[in-house]
Amino acid sequence: MTGAGETAMWKIPLADIRPDPDVLDAVLDVVSSGWWSMGPRVAAFEEAFAGLCGVTDALAVANGTAALQLALAAIGCGPGDEVVLPSLNFVAAANAVVLAGAKPVFCDIVGERNLNLDPADLELKLGSRTKAVIVLHYGGHPCDMDAVLDACRRREIPVVEDAAHAIAATYRGKTAGSLADVGCFSLFSNKNLPVGEGGVVVTSDADLAARLRLLRSHGMTTLTWDRHRGHADTYDVVMPGFNFRMDEIRAAIGLAELRRLPEWNERRADLVNQYRTVLDGRFGVGIAMPTQPEITSAHHLAVAVFASREARVAAAKELKERRIQTSVHYPPIHLFSAYRRTGVSLPRTEAVASRVLTLPLYPHMPDEAVTSVADAIASAEATSARGA
Repeated sequence: MTGAGETAMWKIPLADIRPDPDVLDAVLDVVSSGWWSMGPRVAAFEEAFAGLCGVTDALAVANGTAALQLALAAIGCGPGDEVVLPSLNFVAAANAVVLAGAKPVFCDIVGERNLNLDPADLELKLGSRTKAVIVLHYGGHPCDMDAVLDACRRREIPVVEDAAHAIAATYRGKTAGSLADVGCFSLFSNKNLPVGEGGVVVTSDADLAARLRLLRSHGMTTLTWDRHRGHADTYDVVMPGFNFRMDEIRAAIGLAELRRLPEWNERRADLVNQYRTVLDGRFGVGIAMPTQPEITSAHHLAVAVFASREARVAAAKELKERRIQTSVHYPPIHLFSAYRRTGVSLPRTEAVASRVLTLPLYPHMPDEAVTSVADAIASAEATSARGA
């Protein structure tokens, strides 16, 4: 993602933000109001977000990692427990497990055309100490939740959706985040609904929602905004909690942007389809995106899977020389130094992770950018072929 000061570096950035006037007006209104911490705009954003997901409760939090930590704490995850999750994910998911005192157990993905976790391998990793499963809807594409829930419900294991990529994505007509016990979203600056730093936890379980609310703000029974309005004079603390609240400024940004989200996601889908048309099968490159009819993707990422690691490296080098930004989603968590001690082997994850490259994708990206990316990849492939 780029900011104003980095525009000159990248001709085509990986992600980009172009704030609408109503976003700027919303921020100015908050600043002018004099109430910046969690208050009425957070409440309005939560109500709108819950409506989007089709759930009873949405809690705005400081960031997506906080959302995962809250979810694990609310379901009682702690020392001695295990949590199964895919290794092809951002490290925050595993960090949240470790910081809860539990052990992450990594599972493999389906393959290069579906980068979500493999339900069959998930089932093999479930055990007597499994406290929860975290599923990632990779790139905005919901995973096979029927298979996941079948495996977990038989064992009474809670399922946490890491829906950081999947805001407004659907699976069999239901919205991501509402498919399991609790859903966690990220509103980081490169996400489909960017507010800078922010996250949301959603659920339709009333007891779970009550615990989440307490844990979000120090275990306190009333909040500063309640006391400011005269709705309470004091508070009790009924459990140890975190300070994971969202502020009014970011809530106002999110509330303004929600109106544009359907349009933005539709544009993302159009750009991804263009990528698929020009790249899929060309020069050994494929776009790793599932095509099953039961899902509607949020298209958070446009990921190309190359025929080899060398082809990926050559393409990334050529794109960088043309000032086109790329990234890798993700280096497998189980291969990081902090997690290598788990000793797990995930052959499909390892094979694909060395060949993936994330291409630029954002709603106001012009069609010509797709052509520029494809031309750079073609040039890299032609150069490699001549040198072979």
